[in-house]
Amino acid sequence: MSPGRTEVGVYVCHCGANIGRVVDVPSTVEYAKTLPNVVHAEESLFICSTEAAQQLAVSIKEKGLNRVVVAACSPRTHEPLFRDTLREAGINQYFFDMANIREHCSWVHSKESEKATRKAKDIVRMSVARALHLAPLQEFDLPVNKRPWWSAAAWPA
Repeated sequence: MSPGRTEVGVYVCHCGANIGRVVDVPSTVEYAKTLPNVVHAEESLFICSTEAAQQLAVSIKEKGLNRVVVAACSPRTHEPLFRDTLREAGINQYFFDMANIREHCSWVHSKESEKATRKAKDIVRMSVARALHLAPLQEFDLPVNKRPWWSAAAWPA
């Protein structure tokens, strides 16, 4: 990794046949390699599997990545897994972006492989561009006053 340089890794999932039967995943990976600051791109059959997530953490460390884009399915179900994986790899969990190429490409363009592949490449490109501007965030706890607002005890004297 070059000091001060943003180095992005892109991981494109086949999601079994959910994505891979419609989107040309190898072509999408090759396209990702041409994008600015992308220093590594690869495909995976099921990136959300335990073994693949562990390998992702190893890959992040080995490649010296400081931003990660996963092109797969819904962030609603898998984003927490990948944020944990980034933490395990030693980088801020908020240096992650997820490109939803299952619901937004392969499912809605299931009979239009070329269109789905073009759109997947566009979504990956936009996700990489977003990743370049991500800033590290830190989580912290705040005390919460659980007394009702109408209670006199909730207000300072």
